[in-house]
Amino acid sequence: MTGPGSETATEPSAGVATDAPVDPTEPRGTTSGEPPARSGLALRDLVDEALSSAFARPGRAVLTALGTVLGIVTLVATAGLSRTAGQQIVDRFDELAASTVDVQPATVPGGPDGSKRVVVGNPMGWDAPRRVDRLAGVDAAATLSDVVLAQGQTVTAVPVAAPSPPPVVAPPVIATSPDLLRAIRGRLSSGRFFDAGHDRRGDQVAVLGAAAADQLGITRLSSSPAIMIGDDPYAVIGIISTAERRRELLDAVVVPDGTARSRLGLTAPSGLVAETDVGAAGQVADQVPLALSPNEPDLITATAGWEPSDVRRGVAEDVSGLFLMLGGVALLVGVLGIANVTLVSVLERVGEIGLRRALGAGRRHIAAQFLAESALLGTLAGMVGSATGVVVTVAVAANRGWTPVLDPWLPLVAVALGAAAGLLAGAYPAWRAARLEPVDALRSAT
Repeated sequence: MTGPGSETATEPSAGVATDAPVDPTEPRGTTSGEPPARSGLALRDLVDEALSSAFARPGRAVLTALGTVLGIVTLVATAGLSRTAGQQIVDRFDELAASTVDVQPATVPGGPDGSKRVVVGNPMGWDAPRRVDRLAGVDAAATLSDVVLAQGQTVTAVPVAAPSPPPVVAPPVIATSPDLLRAIRGRLSSGRFFDAGHDRRGDQVAVLGAAAADQLGITRLSSSPAIMIGDDPYAVIGIISTAERRRELLDAVVVPDGTARSRLGLTAPSGLVAETDVGAAGQVADQVPLALSPNEPDLITATAGWEPSDVRRGVAEDVSGLFLMLGGVALLVGVLGIANVTLVSVLERVGEIGLRRALGAGRRHIAAQFLAESALLGTLAGMVGSATGVVVTVAVAANRGWTPVLDPWLPLVAVALGAAAGLLAGAYPAWRAARLEPVDALRSAT
């Protein structure tokens, strides 16, 4: 027997609780000598394993993610630039539509074929540009009239008649007032446009559209070239390179109204175009008939610029579709890069896979680890690529003087696409790794 003060240690009996510390990581409900029950891989452990494995070789990780980064950059930048460029096209259409007024004499059906003719008594006088220019909201106005040449007359670049007809159709002749370039948003590549003095005196001068100049063989004005309209010479004083509102002028010979009246038989202007402030075109179109023909406004037809909604929508969709397709191709290249490197990693880590399987890791644990590594690389690549794509979009738009337009959800979708690309790229390598048997893997490693 032992006394109350005895210090002899006694063994605890089975089933009796003791105060000994318990290891929290030791699975409960197990007896000595039995293997612990297999449990799932915690998310935190999975992320730690993926980080340590993915960045065990930082250089390889960076090069692996680079393909996806470039794909995401291309996707975000092209999507943003296509939206920005498309918006610029839409804005340009809207601006032209909201600031253009076309004026013509009223027309009526002219025959059984449905053709139209101008009503008798053309009310558009030669002072029409000055009258329209006085209206509020009008920046510039100019007449535009097609000149019908007499029988046998044509436009040539040489004073001597050719023995045979020219191989191409001669450019048309259009008469206009001096303020034409402002009204049509036109620019000259060389020379000058005729002024009010040329118009008043009826000088024999002409301005050529760029296409008409090429057709007539006139490329520069330093030699003071001239063209022939019928039997009369006309000095070429300028070449039009841009005509935003009247592209047909690039194919024409433009002469002053006064010259067309005195020498080419033009009796009255057949049309007028006006440049207005943005948004004022509708109001100006309502006022023009009264300004030109107060007694009979029905003799004048004035229309505001047409609304090119279908055209601009089609252009924006075509631009977006083209750029998104290019971005998708670049992203596919990144996916293939991650898949290739992940598969190589599986082949290099056969011994590690076999050791993990021998220590109790299941197939799903191995597959989850490799999927997590590839998804992690894809997500990081998506973040870097998304941020870089936004920067590229803003930089290009700023360089072009555009307002950058970017959907707010696009960067988030780009990150999600990066993660999805990583998962897709790691699917086959993870499946290969999970199929390895522990014995075969250990044997291959040795």
